[in-house]
Amino acid sequence: MKYDPKVGLYTPAADLEIERRQRLIEELGLDRPDALFDQFAADLAHAAGTPYAMVNAITTDQLFVGLYSQPDGSVPQVGRTMDRNHGYCPDILDRRRPLVLPDVFAYPRFAGNEVVDMIGIRTYAGAPLIHEPTNTVLGTVCVVGLVPRPQSTGRASLELIKQHRDALMDIIYRRSGQPQQ
Repeated sequence: MKYDPKVGLYTPAADLEIERRQRLIEELGLDRPDALFDQFAADLAHAAGTPYAMVNAITTDQLFVGLYSQPDGSVPQVGRTMDRNHGYCPDILDRRRPLVLPDVFAYPRFAGNEVVDMIGIRTYAGAPLIHEPTNTVLGTVCVVGLVPRPQSTGRASLELIKQHRDALMDIIYRRSGQPQQ
């Protein structure tokens, strides 16, 4: 997804990979919620110590094909879809590398994101899901929390999200019967 400076948003029209991404998402079975990905998200949230984790396929919107939201009622619940301009995952499509924000308020570019007010996000770690044979970013795997973390936690969060991204891509390739890269 590309940032369109004319409208000040990430837009599908500016996204040169959107058609290839949509086709691959369908081929790989990432076009609908999946209990396996929900369990993956739950395991990731527990490993990261966060109330939320997502496996996110991004086309014209964001679809959480894997979703964990702490079920005890202590945090706002989130739905399976989110506008493409909300959250931090769409930024990863352009970056093509992980993004770790121990405290989103420490980064002016990210502090004003709508999810800060919508559900109180204060910490984020996400990594791109890259389909290696085509070099297409399908979406992301991420964790989000409501409590800021010290900057010193950044490296550990980065390693955790990268390990889980790699494990998730292995699962995706195995399930689809496509060769692993």
